[in-house]
Amino acid sequence: MADLSPFKARAAGLLRRIGTFAALCAAAWGIGIPATAQAPSLAMLDGLDRGLWEVRYRTVDETKKICVRTGHELIQLRHPGPRCAWTTVSDGPAAVTVHYTCRGKGYGQTTIRKETSALVQIAGNATVGREVYNVAAEARRVGRCTG
Repeated sequence: MADLSPFKARAAGLLRRIGTFAALCAAAWGIGIPATAQAPSLAMLDGLDRGLWEVRYRTVDETKKICVRTGHELIQLRHPGPRCAWTTVSDGPAAVTVHYTCRGKGYGQTTIRKETSALVQIAGNATVGREVYNVAAEARRVGRCTG
């Protein structure tokens, strides 16, 4: 029987190079998770006017006011409080989409589309416990925050 050790060593080296090449191609084509798993800057939200914003829901007869300091407050409308774990799905100059998971509380995905620096459209869905919410809302700056 022939000794296959040199052949196995060359084959293993070739497979490592192919695997490395495939990983680089996947990242270049946007398939790789590391490019989106770490939240980019969400610069569009940073460009929103600071102050008191009124969120008017289209799916339910509800209006609420939020003090916007960074724009990020508009992402977790159904999960207020501490920031959950975010994954940025898209981060453009006119719209952002963020998927978030709130450990033990639920998860959601929100798309915010900027019309002006004081007016945005919000769409998404969320689960809170066993409840599922579809979110469609308009948010606009209405004044200054108090307190």
